[in-house]
Amino acid sequence: MCGHGHREHGRRGFRGFGRGSFPNREEWLERLQAYQQHLEEELRNVQEVIERLGPSSPQETASV
Repeated sequence: MCGHGHREHGRRGFRGFGRGSFPNREEWLERLQAYQQHLEEELRNVQEVIERLGPSSPQETASV
């Protein structure tokens, strides 16, 4: 996962907030709730793919 820059925001401020600004409680709550909704959607997408793939048959696993 190199190159995604996930750890780069530590000293430059939280993503989405200007340089030097820090979110207040309401902004944090709003952003965290939006992030939670995003994660729940991603989880539904993963679950859908898992269900679509279904359990593999013994022949499929034997040929791998």
